[in-house]
Amino acid sequence: MLSLGVFLHPFEPGVVVRKLVEVRQRDLAGHDGIIVRDVRHRIVNAVLELHVHPHSELLGVERRRVPIDANLLADSSGLVCAEALHAGKERNRDRSARCVSIQQMATTREIDRLRALVETGIAINSELSLDGVLERIVEAAARVTGAQYAALGVIDRSGSGLERFVTHGISPEVQTQIGDPPHGRGILGVLIQDARPLRLHDLSEDQRSVGFPPGHPPMHTFLGVPILLRGVAYGNLYLTEKQDDFTDEDEDLVKLLAAQAAVAVENARLYESATAWSQQLESLNEVGAALVGELELDPLLDLVATRLRQLIDARLVAIALPAGDGLRIAAADGEGAADLTAVELLTHDSKTGRVLERGRSERVDSLLEDPEVDQDVARRLGASTGLYVPLRVRERTIGVLIAHDKIGQDQRFTGSDLRLAEQFALRASIAVDLSRRIARDALRRVVAGQEVERRRLARELHDETGQALTSILLGLRAVDNAGSGDAVAKAVGDLRELVVGTLQDVRRLAVQLRPKTLDDFGLVPALERLVQTFSESSGIDVDLEARLGEARLPTEAETTLYRIVQEALTNVVKHAEATKVSILLVRRDTSATVVIEDNGVGFDPAGVNEDSLGLEGMRERAELHEGRLTVETSPDAGTTIAVEVSL
Repeated sequence: MLSLGVFLHPFEPGVVVRKLVEVRQRDLAGHDGIIVRDVRHRIVNAVLELHVHPHSELLGVERRRVPIDANLLADSSGLVCAEALHAGKERNRDRSARCVSIQQMATTREIDRLRALVETGIAINSELSLDGVLERIVEAAARVTGAQYAALGVIDRSGSGLERFVTHGISPEVQTQIGDPPHGRGILGVLIQDARPLRLHDLSEDQRSVGFPPGHPPMHTFLGVPILLRGVAYGNLYLTEKQDDFTDEDEDLVKLLAAQAAVAVENARLYESATAWSQQLESLNEVGAALVGELELDPLLDLVATRLRQLIDARLVAIALPAGDGLRIAAADGEGAADLTAVELLTHDSKTGRVLERGRSERVDSLLEDPEVDQDVARRLGASTGLYVPLRVRERTIGVLIAHDKIGQDQRFTGSDLRLAEQFALRASIAVDLSRRIARDALRRVVAGQEVERRRLARELHDETGQALTSILLGLRAVDNAGSGDAVAKAVGDLRELVVGTLQDVRRLAVQLRPKTLDDFGLVPALERLVQTFSESSGIDVDLEARLGEARLPTEAETTLYRIVQEALTNVVKHAEATKVSILLVRRDTSATVVIEDNGVGFDPAGVNEDSLGLEGMRERAELHEGRLTVETSPDAGTTIAVEVSL
């Protein structure tokens, strides 16, 4: 039996062909045609068995053997001479008469084809890039069949169209003139829907053909073969413009090549996936490390936007956070980042605002067709597709991650892109929430420190300064009793009035710094005292209604609501020119709300600095308790301030 050991070692393609040609007649002596076919079949399988991805073991991919038809190289090449190898007949003839010389049987064309298959197998399986694999395949297919043009279409994940289309034989200039690659209609769609080989004498005569775009070269003869592995279609090989019609032998050769290609494509995809997973893991670890070591929010969000844009090949990635009546761009990376950052606010009616409201991820394949998209912003950015992923923490949405335009011919994002964006959005939400909690804690400590200091000052003013002035008053009473002249009595009376006024001012200052009633009796009595003092000093009628129930609010919440009401009443005196103020306090299960409304002149929110009215300080106090502040006002229509704080 012919030994195959010479083929089972690292080899050059020419070595295999040369060894096949150099097999001597004596190696075949005494064997019939069936054994010869089996020998050749084993030779080719031995060669193909070596065509395994060089990193298959690393990737955990089993080594696969690609079977072929034994008749492919045995019968078609005329290697076997049945008459010469007829078993049991004329055994005494000369050995050369029993078997035709291998050198005569191996025609030049067969050798070239075999060499092309071997070279292609080695080249395909040594290529790590999927694009490189596809280019090798179409080039080899054209070479072994003699076709002028060859193409390979990779079927998209939906199984209904083509996501890639690689060609051979068409120049770049012609490709530019043709325009967009085909998407899987006409004859190409037939192969996608029915994964079986298809041969045509003339494409144009088939009723399923949809024709060619302008500038496309003429094509007539056609051979299409599916690329299948374990029943899964990866794509199709298309060949056209052979001098004669494609033959059964051509189809068998392309089947063989397609079988090799399927394994190679899967291995290349596994390699690309492993590389992508490694990059994703490195980026996620980098962001995770930054969450631990970085206290500033802006650098963290910039890192998230940058790494995500690199991993999903997006043209632009941004992160929007709520701010006032809209959303501001807190971080952006990529082309158009400066233009997007320049947008002052994204309204709640925009696509970003709607995603913030709904709290669900959305993938938009066409921004132009989505009625929620702000088309002015989209045109300014030149964006056509988008990903919108909410930043959620503890069942609340605190921002939105945005990505526009995947780089490449197809700008649509995939499901994998969306899932990866959700992972980065999770880490961005952690960063935002952690930053806000740190900021709230810091501000809470500052406010607590202020309140402690105010309490101390109030106590000192009440206990020391107040007592001193009282002593002076008592001393003056004694002087009054001892005096005899009218002038002395008048001077003493004036001095008494001054001391009484000073004592009242000191007590009022003590109440403003920290009302003792708030600590001793709670929010409602403290507000009643504040309202009474305010009405007496300003002449403005104040109506206070409290629906807080019997239980007291948490101390911090009481302090916050008291200070907000106090600041609002101060604004009424300074700016509102009002004659009436109403205050409503309402308690719910997990929150408390205060509404302050006046009938004053109001103001234009766009033309007034919130800091000048103390609104920013009021909003910060509300946010300390995960609350919110809203202001409704317009000129000559009064002002309503509503504050809700969590308990």
